[in-house]
Amino acid sequence: MVQEQVVIEKKEVLNYINLLMDSLSTIKDNTGEFLLNFDGLIVDDKSWNVWNWPQGVGLYGIYKYYQLTRDPKAIAIITDWFKARFEEGIPPKNVNTMAPLLTLAFLYEDTNDRTFLPYLEDWAEWVMRDMPRTKEDGLQHMTYGPENKDQLWDDTLMMTVLPLAKIGKLLNKHEYLEEAKKQFLIHINYLSDRKTGLWFHGWTFEGNHNYAEALWGRGNCWITIAIPEIIEILELKEGDFLREFLINTLNRQVDALAKYQDQSGLWHTVINDESSYLETSASAGFAYGILKGVHKGYIYQEYKEVAYKAIHGIIREIDAKGVLQKVSVGTGMGDTMDFYKEIKLTTMPYGQSLAVLCLAEFLHDYN
Repeated sequence: MVQEQVVIEKKEVLNYINLLMDSLSTIKDNTGEFLLNFDGLIVDDKSWNVWNWPQGVGLYGIYKYYQLTRDPKAIAIITDWFKARFEEGIPPKNVNTMAPLLTLAFLYEDTNDRTFLPYLEDWAEWVMRDMPRTKEDGLQHMTYGPENKDQLWDDTLMMTVLPLAKIGKLLNKHEYLEEAKKQFLIHINYLSDRKTGLWFHGWTFEGNHNYAEALWGRGNCWITIAIPEIIEILELKEGDFLREFLINTLNRQVDALAKYQDQSGLWHTVINDESSYLETSASAGFAYGILKGVHKGYIYQEYKEVAYKAIHGIIREIDAKGVLQKVSVGTGMGDTMDFYKEIKLTTMPYGQSLAVLCLAEFLHDYN
């Protein structure tokens, strides 16, 4: 697989990234098919010009590419998005609407634009003081619509805890950093599957169970991304207990992922269920986290071949217009395996950006 990697020239990878960004920044739900209706509250997860988690992940994927290349096109997409959203007005706070704050925190670090500071301070304080908690003080996965009382979801680490940690680092808020560490430990305790090393989608303290016990692909990919990111954001040094604990957790997950990878390079939407469809957004997240873990020395070099195989599989799913195929739509908590297997497929902002994320990390291998 290392030999296969060299046939993709750097200019080809850059072209794919540009196509993906072009497609990402023009995504709309023109038919309303994918709008979510929560008792009259309409939520658009598909369109680009909306402040929510799909767009937050999208911004971060483009920003990580910008960090590496300083491509003016990439930063223009990001700054134009924030400018338009600020003019429209900020939505209510929840786990998912916190996601864009991660990229905003990096922008503040780059530019020292003081107009960003009130947003960073306000949202971080909301997480610390007002965000609903589960038993044992976990961050309750509150979103638009359902309360999700006493529920932990693996998405929360990506959407809320990473932004909190980055803001804490920027603003020298020790309590934010300690909160981020605590949340990782709580979520590992209740969501990591001891049999496989993979992660369950959610946990409820009300019923004390992991719902369908689904080892869902995209939920798992948030962890493969979030562990390397939190180590970097917190600047955890070698010998630090939490760093070693997180690296061990990541290695167990990646070892299982390597075993379940399809010959195409992709993973099934329920990772250990070959009857479920192959899904690209999770596969791109895995490729990024594995490759970054290898680059940082967190996981064994042999896993680079797993990431390369995934990247080749992802590239095969990018069409001529830069649209990533086989992306599952936003997925709530499921009580059965069939719930996950029946989720629809369409173009989504996070699919585009997770592909950008893994291809940007792949660019390091040309240096």
